[in-house]
Amino acid sequence: MTLTTDKSGQDTQRLAPARAFSPTSAPQSADAGRAITLVLPYPISANRYWNSFRLGNRMMVAPSSEAKAYKRQVAQLAQACGISKPITGRVQIDIRLWPKRPKDWARRYAQDPFAWDDTVLCLDLDNVNKVLFDALKGIAIDDDRWVRRMTSERMQPDDGGARVAVRITPLVIAVRQGALL
Repeated sequence: MTLTTDKSGQDTQRLAPARAFSPTSAPQSADAGRAITLVLPYPISANRYWNSFRLGNRMMVAPSSEAKAYKRQVAQLAQACGISKPITGRVQIDIRLWPKRPKDWARRYAQDPFAWDDTVLCLDLDNVNKVLFDALKGIAIDDDRWVRRMTSERMQPDDGGARVAVRITPLVIAVRQGALL
């Protein structure tokens, strides 16, 4: 799938394929080459994702009911896309976040056609990463500790609605060959 820009300058919903990493690389696991692309609902804020509570003398943190509902929604969408098990091992995650386009976007565009979307309300990308990694854990990725490379990009709002596109690609590592002779 590819992310393209149409004549009006709007991005379509198709996500670009991951770049090749190294022509001399060899697969790390059986998942090598199996990339996952998901278009998911706009994530909830990291501030609403976690609940803090006191247990005796200790402060504990646990996912909120909203977080659990978002993770269930991600699991259902992943299952509907045919994802039956998470990718194991090292992965690259590419995230594209589209905030909701405001009703007055045309006025904003007329005032500043190059940066009109800077005034659009949007989650911080670092918080989006945290929420998505937790929601994808055990569903599309084995664990977020295996994320070795990531890119996050805030996209210009369009008529596709608020959403996030996630592409997860297994990373391959170079395998050293022993002496040939």
